[in-house]
Amino acid sequence: MGEIAVKKLSHSSNQGKKEFTNEAKLLARVQHRNVVNLLGYCAHGAEKLLVYEYVPNESLDKLLFKSIVRRSCLTGRRFDIIAGIARGLLYLHEDSHSCIIHRDIKASNILLDDKWAPKIADFGMARLFPEGETPRQHTGYMAPEYVMHGSLSKAADVYSFGVVVLELITGQRNSSFNLDVDAQNMLDWAYKMYKKREKLGIVDTALASSASADQVAMCIK
Repeated sequence: MGEIAVKKLSHSSNQGKKEFTNEAKLLARVQHRNVVNLLGYCAHGAEKLLVYEYVPNESLDKLLFKSIVRRSCLTGRRFDIIAGIARGLLYLHEDSHSCIIHRDIKASNILLDDKWAPKIADFGMARLFPEGETPRQHTGYMAPEYVMHGSLSKAADVYSFGVVVLELITGQRNSSFNLDVDAQNMLDWAYKMYKKREKLGIVDTALASSASADQVAMCIK
């Protein structure tokens, strides 16, 4: 089979074996070039394991938020990465056998394959938790209505995707943004710059020389 990646679910999960198995079978049917493929699963006693295809390059956050040298791997590729994530998300929402709302779209859940194509990882794992469960962690990617009220919809995923797009454009992590003391976070800063018609001022310096101004402006908008 070659190399694989294995994810072990927490023992604290309330998921029953039968329900887990049914969900895993459903997710195993998800096949898209921009989504990490689930190859199999194992449920034995309290142990629940998911077996994925192995994606050789690192997760997006490990490249985007490190040194300029590491970010250079993404030079000329960021718009293609954005488009690939969008295709994968559209598939999960509209074209898969059953609508799958991810709930946790963020840079660390975007893996890059050997050709630097993005693959959404940990997709649908939130389906293995009760619908009414309070969001597990607010990382800055979650839509306000989901954080405050647990209101789940496709729009919540789209909001999270928008944050990833801005992170790719700015090279800044939303949760630890500190370029503007008057801005609450990266999103607040980006919106202020947009209203001032200075939107290109938020572009990552490592991206500025090679990026298409029209593509950048479209992504920020």
